[in-house]
Amino acid sequence: MPKSSHETQPPPIQASLRRRTVIDTARQLGLLEGENGRIGGRIRRDLIAAAKEKSGITTDTELLEYALAKVALEDDFGVKLVRRKGRVAKEIALEF
Repeated sequence: MPKSSHETQPPPIQASLRRRTVIDTARQLGLLEGENGRIGGRIRRDLIAAAKEKSGITTDTELLEYALAKVALEDDFGVKLVRRKGRVAKEIALEF
């Protein structure tokens, strides 16, 4: 599959910074230490190509590591916020 001109360009700075932040955070939490494991699966080529293009990652291993780190570090703020529904007393003045 030939590469288009936009596939060879570096990722936007924001994507690069986000990727670096995810990997650095995973490293600080010790998620990237220890013995390597092996993972296998069949993934659609278009999905892999789109993820590599968006992230700027070129190797499958780095892409998997980044994707797994994002899942491991995923913020569950929305879920926690919805669970709090009805827990704030109605008489509290929120000053809106």
